[in-house]
Amino acid sequence: MNTSKQLFTEITSDAQLKISLIERDVPTPKSHEVIVRIKAAPINPSDMWPMFGPANLAEATYDADNKVMTAPVHKGMLPRIKSRLDQVLPIGNEGAGVVVAAGDHPAAQALMGKTVGVLSGAVYSEYCCVPMQACIVHNEGTTAKEAASSFVNPLTALGMVETMRMEGHSGLVHTAAASALGQMLNKICLAEDVPLVNVVRNQQQTDILKEIGAKHICDSSSPSFKADLYKAIEETGATLAFDAIGGGDLVSDILTAMEAVGSKDAVGFNTYGSEANKQVYIYGGLDFSPTVLNRAYGMTWGIGGWLLMRFLGKLAPAQVGELHKKVANEINTTFASSFTEELSLEEAMQPKTVLKYNAKKTGEKYLINPSKA
Repeated sequence: MNTSKQLFTEITSDAQLKISLIERDVPTPKSHEVIVRIKAAPINPSDMWPMFGPANLAEATYDADNKVMTAPVHKGMLPRIKSRLDQVLPIGNEGAGVVVAAGDHPAAQALMGKTVGVLSGAVYSEYCCVPMQACIVHNEGTTAKEAASSFVNPLTALGMVETMRMEGHSGLVHTAAASALGQMLNKICLAEDVPLVNVVRNQQQTDILKEIGAKHICDSSSPSFKADLYKAIEETGATLAFDAIGGGDLVSDILTAMEAVGSKDAVGFNTYGSEANKQVYIYGGLDFSPTVLNRAYGMTWGIGGWLLMRFLGKLAPAQVGELHKKVANEINTTFASSFTEELSLEEAMQPKTVLKYNAKKTGEKYLINPSKA
């Protein structure tokens, strides 16, 4: 355990992406830290921008001797990412494994030998050093592969429902809703009787959600989409939406439908629209084109960004602990994840494989196992 192979990313000021497999010393854990031997780490959409930025992956090449993948970056994009240029940075937001060393704090020592999910930003590595607070301790019998996706999707889905309650809404709209995260959100909402409107883009995604019992599904590719969205929002009373797409006019369509429902019984002048606040949080960027707002939804509305870590920062430690416990107890039910393929660190750098997982296709999710040869 003296050294650890680890993936790093760098974008140079001369417009080159480099993904490198480098051997580094394993640090000695401080009092509150643990060393986790990572056995499973998912490649989430939230990992891909830190990994690749705006590189043209279709032109990527791999140097097997030096364990480096390179790809060109359009020079016009460099000002957008100037804060990271010429820095060799670790990657991998979350993963799971077994605690093999710990600092002298009793709570850290208590984790020895336990299977834990970790949130780090550096888990594409054989060994990862993290604060004990960045671990979710899993129940005996849970495997690292089962625990690999303990943080990003489960806590985001839970955070969406908690945000709804904290801000006084009573129903939700979610886009790109057939994703692994979307399926978890449906399971939570069904169990807790929370009205949820799912926006998808094709029949295959509709079928995925119907299979798990989703009640309100709107296909944005359907000619009747706007009418279907209005009806679903009318039936659920949803006034809060979480959007994973970002670009295009879907956010505007959702706000317009919310306003149409809120104003349907208005009489006389309705200059400023319905009184109920209509809020959309953009939490993903599947479409990097501009967000188009066709303002047809009164004056009581808001659009903002939503990030998991900033949401968790609003909670008391005991509340976060309860969320962690719920994830551990339901990791094979509500928060179960399945994976298309298990990759070694080196396999994850192969250009053809990169193109496969960077496509972010519904129903496909890739896992890195740093122990795999």
